[in-house]
Amino acid sequence: MVLRPRIRALTRIKPAVRAGAMMSIHKEKRVQAQDVMTGAVATIPAGATVQEAAQRMIERGVSALPVVDEEDRVVGIVSEGDLVRRAELGTDVPASWWLQALAKDAARDYVKTRARAVADVMTRRVVSVRRATPLQDVARLLEKHRVKRVPVLAAGRLVGVVSRADLVRRLAVSRARPAPQSGGDRALRGRVLERLKEEGDVPYVNVTVEQGTVHLWGGVASAAQQKALRAAAKARGAREVEDHTFVMPSRLTGPLGR
Repeated sequence: MVLRPRIRALTRIKPAVRAGAMMSIHKEKRVQAQDVMTGAVATIPAGATVQEAAQRMIERGVSALPVVDEEDRVVGIVSEGDLVRRAELGTDVPASWWLQALAKDAARDYVKTRARAVADVMTRRVVSVRRATPLQDVARLLEKHRVKRVPVLAAGRLVGVVSRADLVRRLAVSRARPAPQSGGDRALRGRVLERLKEEGDVPYVNVTVEQGTVHLWGGVASAAQQKALRAAAKARGAREVEDHTFVMPSRLTGPLGR
């Protein structure tokens, strides 16, 4: 008699447990940051110079670089916007005297236009996401903070980047009514990415998977590399392969892998 109330209480909990499990499964099936992120990310050390940061942006064809410390933890982001107003370019246009008098950040702006180290010009407040962050939440963050990309972190370390371009690519291959991301699609993407690493330097290539179809995006060094990537994706179990890559000019392919 003493145990019956407890048993009944446990019975009442079961629907809630099942609902929680179903919610967890639903979240798992939603498209997440890890399903579209670019894994091969160009970074810059905090102690590098602004000239080195600018050169790396040009080499990798990107408009921003995550800034990392000695332990490969993200400590900031440096973008083209951080490098536009520079004394070397003559673009450090001073504000009017009354704005300077009111500006709380006048000293910081002065340093930013003349500093040599990336650490002194980078944006320190980094908006980031996790691997399992739903894509709709990533989109909201991009819009809310008016940024073009967000780093994907695991235990504070950089594992990828999701950009507006990654979202547009996903949209381009999605159906009118988005289908849930299956575990098979996610696993297939992982296998294809591992195979691409074995193929060599392909830092400009990203992969998305939609209902068993692998989509290849980005720039490659040659038509032969395009063919090799298609074969690699097929060998890893892709139902179909849609190749959206393009062959980059030779002047850009030289610095690959740096």
